Amino acid sequence: KLCEGILNILEKDTKTSCQVACLEALRILSRDKKVLVPVTTKRNMQILVKLAKLDTVEDPLERVSEFPVIVEALKCLCNIIFNSSVAQKLSLELNLAAMLCNLLQECKDRQLVDDIKCFDLRLLFLLSLLHTDIRAQLRQELQGVQVLTQALESSLSVRWTEEYKAAEDGDRRPLSLQETDCAIEALKALFNVTLDSWNVHSKNESHQFRYMAAILRHCLLTTGPTEEKTEELH
Repeated sequence: KLCEGILNILEKDTKTSCQVACLEALRILSRDKKVLVPVTTKRNMQILVKLAKLDTVEDPLERVSEFPVIVEALKCLCNIIFNSSVAQKLSLELNLAAMLCNLLQECKDRQLVDDIKCFDLRLLFLLSLLHTDIRAQLRQELQGVQVLTQALESSLSVRWTEEYKAAEDGDRRPLSLQETDCAIEALKALFNVTLDSWNVHSKNESHQFRYMAAILRHCLLTTGPTEEKTEELH
């Protein structure tokens, strides 16, 4: 009942501070699988999808003041999808993977969106881990390899000297914690999406995998903010 009450409040046009507080409470409650059973419905998932700005056509990513709401809504979706098989099935019905890819594209070359990117990528990782149909959809329909590789390239701030050769700066600064976390989530999602990609059939696929290999090499030469984060990145 508490979760349902929170979602009823979130469905209304309330203040940003109230939305964030409600989402934080829901995120904590959503760690309990028993709590999720009565609230994992299409309607409730759609409430969170709207708050996460996943329908960027109807509701574009514009107001910075809404960014904390977007991040918390994405965190809630991560917990709910991880803990609920019903939510995993609903995510396919709602075409959540396509929405997440679109939001990633919206974040491209924008400021103050690292947290949004990070939890968008984490949700793509979870979906591709838990649902084989979504893994196939990402690979075949949504250009998932390209989208995720570009997200990794952006997180690592790759500069190119040749088509498949990244610049090697000996005095390059370590990545920030946010950049490192984004890169790690992108790598995890890429692993899932490319898991069955042993046979490369087209010229475009060949280019995409060579491009990704160059970025992965650059990643191995990159350091994070701490020794532990560098080890996790590698």
